[in-house]
Amino acid sequence: MKIAISFSGGKDSTLALYKIQNNPDFEVDSLLVTLTEGFDRVSIHGVRYELLKLQSESLGVPLREVWLPQDCHNEKYQEVMGKAIAGMTEDGVTHIAFGDIHLQDVREYREKLFAEAGLNPVFPLWGIPVEDISREFVNQGFKTVLTCVDLEALAPSYAGKVYDRKFIREYPKDHDICGENGEFHSFVFGGPNFAFPINYRLGEEKVTKDYFTQKERFFYIDIIPD
Repeated sequence: MKIAISFSGGKDSTLALYKIQNNPDFEVDSLLVTLTEGFDRVSIHGVRYELLKLQSESLGVPLREVWLPQDCHNEKYQEVMGKAIAGMTEDGVTHIAFGDIHLQDVREYREKLFAEAGLNPVFPLWGIPVEDISREFVNQGFKTVLTCVDLEALAPSYAGKVYDRKFIREYPKDHDICGENGEFHSFVFGGPNFAFPINYRLGEEKVTKDYFTQKERFFYIDIIPD
């Protein structure tokens, strides 16, 4: 069965891809990515387009790019995504995989949006304890760095940290170690399904506002190809 992966470049979508690649029932068609016009970065995660293309090259999986306008409202998102879904079904894609773990409302939204358009949603990580996922990710040899943190959950010093055993050990025990509630976002720069590691350096830091409250909330650190 031909499947696309909803891909952000972060750890959960990368692990979902890896699990699908090791499932003989599926043939991976592409990485479905949303990017923001004008910024040329992965939406929400803030990762540069150049780095996403390097990930695609190293993973050996082509991108399906969905470009969204800045301050994209939900109706526009559904319109643009609907065109992308139509393109996938025309190419014979029957399934789409997500890296969601336990947020039921997010899963239901995806199921409604994609299933109604003819794609079967798949959730390879669903229901697995986040502690198990974090250990599996590191033990498999994946390498990732935090690109953004929610200042209401974590200190800004977490931005730019590498997600490894030390990170897991020192992470606040009352927080989700997978960042499923938006505590942080990440960029994977190496792993067992990468043909080559992606070299990077840390750039400038930036604080942005929450879209709904206009309160300064999200702390980004730029990841620059090196």
